[in-house]
Amino acid sequence: MTKAPDDPKTDPVLVSETLRRAIGERYLTYALSTIMHRALPDARDGLKPVHRRILFAMRELKLSPTGGFRKSAKISGDVMGNYHPHGDMAIYDAMARLAQDFNVRYPLVDGQGNFGNIDGDNPAASRYTEARLTAIAETLMEGLAENAVDFRPNYDGTLEEPVVMPAAFPNLLANGSSGIAVGMATNIPPHNLHELIDACLLMLKTPDADDAALVALVPGPDFPTGGVIVEPRANILEAYRTGRGSFRLRAKWHVEDLGRGQWQIIVTEIPYQVQKSKLIEKLAEVIQTKKVPLLADVRDESADDVRIVLEPRARTVEPDMLMGMLFRSSDLEIRFSLNMNVLIDGRTPKVCSLKEVLRAFLDHRRAVLIRRSQHRMDKIDHRLEVLEGFIIAFLNLDRVIDIIRYDDDPKAALMAEDWGKPHPRAMTEKDYKAPAPGEGELTEVQAEAILNMRLRSLRRLEEIELLRERDALMLERAGLEDLLASDSVQWKTIGTELKGIQKTFGRDTKLGARRSQFAEAGEAEDVPFEAMIDREPITVICSKMGWIRAMKGHVALTSDVKFKDGDEGRFLFHAETTDKILIVGSNGRFYTLLGANLPGGRGMGEPVRLMVDLPNEADITDLMIWRPGEKLLIASTAGDGFIVPSDEVLAQTRAGKAVLTVRDGVKTALCRVVKGDLVAVVGDNRKMLVFGIEELPEMPRGKGVRLQRYKDGGLADATTFAASVGLAWKDPAGRTRSEPDLTEWRAARATAGRMAPRGFPRDNRFD
Repeated sequence: MTKAPDDPKTDPVLVSETLRRAIGERYLTYALSTIMHRALPDARDGLKPVHRRILFAMRELKLSPTGGFRKSAKISGDVMGNYHPHGDMAIYDAMARLAQDFNVRYPLVDGQGNFGNIDGDNPAASRYTEARLTAIAETLMEGLAENAVDFRPNYDGTLEEPVVMPAAFPNLLANGSSGIAVGMATNIPPHNLHELIDACLLMLKTPDADDAALVALVPGPDFPTGGVIVEPRANILEAYRTGRGSFRLRAKWHVEDLGRGQWQIIVTEIPYQVQKSKLIEKLAEVIQTKKVPLLADVRDESADDVRIVLEPRARTVEPDMLMGMLFRSSDLEIRFSLNMNVLIDGRTPKVCSLKEVLRAFLDHRRAVLIRRSQHRMDKIDHRLEVLEGFIIAFLNLDRVIDIIRYDDDPKAALMAEDWGKPHPRAMTEKDYKAPAPGEGELTEVQAEAILNMRLRSLRRLEEIELLRERDALMLERAGLEDLLASDSVQWKTIGTELKGIQKTFGRDTKLGARRSQFAEAGEAEDVPFEAMIDREPITVICSKMGWIRAMKGHVALTSDVKFKDGDEGRFLFHAETTDKILIVGSNGRFYTLLGANLPGGRGMGEPVRLMVDLPNEADITDLMIWRPGEKLLIASTAGDGFIVPSDEVLAQTRAGKAVLTVRDGVKTALCRVVKGDLVAVVGDNRKMLVFGIEELPEMPRGKGVRLQRYKDGGLADATTFAASVGLAWKDPAGRTRSEPDLTEWRAARATAGRMAPRGFPRDNRFD
């Protein structure tokens, strides 16, 4: 172990800096590395580094579309060893995705074997599968051997890899991309190549074309799995203008007639990146939980194509209504987000519009065209130089043979010889002259080429062929000079190249035909949930311990019902499957259950706490049928209460809805349907008070107002009744008794009241 120096300032290895600065600099370095070298695609070729390295390694392995396949393990191994020092599984997964036609609109890898499927199954191991490049992938790399792009050293400096691909088509939009970096993300859907090239041609013709004109040609994404895009046109235009937005995508379906009035729905295309197996599971769950009562069954009859069968519960069901409910309840409709965050020139992350992305691609194509043209011109100049030497040699063949045969250093002798002016047959109308150090002298390149000439090339017709080749090269060179000197010629050439790609991979081909269609979403009909349920009579039974069930039909309320040991009945009433059942919790919250969703009556039912989020410390205060338009009297054990409309207590979630505010030690005492114009309240002290119902406020939630004043105890019970009928109750013998004259107990709200009438029940309950 080396001893640390006493003074860190004298040790050149140690650097003192604050922790905040050290962590900040290192995290920034990590963030930049993630953004530039892993997560965000390049706007020019639409590739991330791993995809670019995979394609380049496959090109180096000569895996052309017309050649043979190679093991995927070999490909991922070469990528990992030569260019991408990361896990081989990560590389293989990335390569497998490029071969999945349900994930990539224009696959760049041609896979042989199990490369996964739309159900979500993973590809087979890399040792079992084989791959090669596709034809469209080759167009991404055209020009790599012609100095079209820059190269950089690989991770260990032993090889070189391209910084960006030449990219003959706008791959970023054609195949889309997604990724999560540090502090930013990208999500770009696939598009139709034919439409993208149409937009590029428009920009070449009209550089200042606006977003609306481009969107007219690129109306929206084109997903590999098809589907129907139902996003409004205005939203799509705004998304492409800003680079951020979303698209509503639905499954494609049709009605299949089975005869005799029977029918079923067939889903033939599902939304992008939705796993079919999980979609089927979700639809089965929708049936089991009765979220969509109109749906009776779902079957997967898919083979190579998608075929999901949806059976309605009855022939009278409207197909559009059923599908509208399924779109809201399952992944048959998704919202695909658009976030065109890409690297401009491979360095700067930016959220770009559709026009900016296409402009980045076109500018890149122009740079590639210029570099390829200059490279070709350099090759032509070199070849012309060699051809001029050959022509000189043919015009002076005997002297050349004599020098080569007898001279000790033929190369130097050839270069030193004065061959005179070129023969008139060697001149063109442009009077081109090969570069030479002096008039009539051969250059080193020309001398070397003459010495390397094969004897069979000395035939009589070779001179004519050399002249023809030179004239053709000079004509080509003149064209290249015109191209490099003119912007308009460059853009015209780019347009011609794009039209060639469009012809090969456009809408007239099987690969290029548009798959996703467009349609209006339409207004979804808001159908009451209970209207979609078969209306049948049930008997709701709830025990004292909170086990609830529903027996079919209206069972006699006096019938003997079995409960678990130690439990007994508490609530028993008739209802219907379409009824909503209100659960009033002692914590002041209301919960809602649907009669059709209650467990069957064959067993002992299920605990209410499994259906709603009723806390363990809370009890069920009341259980009743919800009726629209009713008013409810709700009160706490402390004697506070108010009137609440029934429409305000319906809960939409398991968590329920808070209505009565109760403090510690106080519970919900009761909930009664308001009937009449008077309120009767009785406390634990057996004092009763009667007052007008108009003295109670009507409010959606809160603590309420004081109903009755107590010195000891609290509220025992309360009820409402009509003054013309009078107050009634049952005595201990079960006989109904009434008190028509309540003058003695009439008083203002919040007073103490007087002792209850003779014969009032000992439990201080009105019912």
